[in-house]
Amino acid sequence: VDAFQAWCGPCKPVVDLFRKIRNEVGSGLLHFAVAEVDSIDALEKYRGKCQPVFLFYAGGELAAAVRGVNAPLLQRTILEQL
Repeated sequence: VDAFQAWCGPCKPVVDLFRKIRNEVGSGLLHFAVAEVDSIDALEKYRGKCQPVFLFYAGGELAAAVRGVNAPLLQRTILEQL
């Protein structure tokens, strides 16, 4: 989940990275979503940050989080979580 604030919008450059990884591992294993933290109470703790936060869920539970756009770390985290 790309957790973003309305004033900065979702992180579009990372979408290509997620597409590439999804094509490599199969579409059934990886799902990508965006969430505006200003309108979701459960994501309130991510408000007021000026860097994107990527949240990784498995079985409905938060499994990992990556702050900032770090393509190698995002890719490694995705593959570890799968």
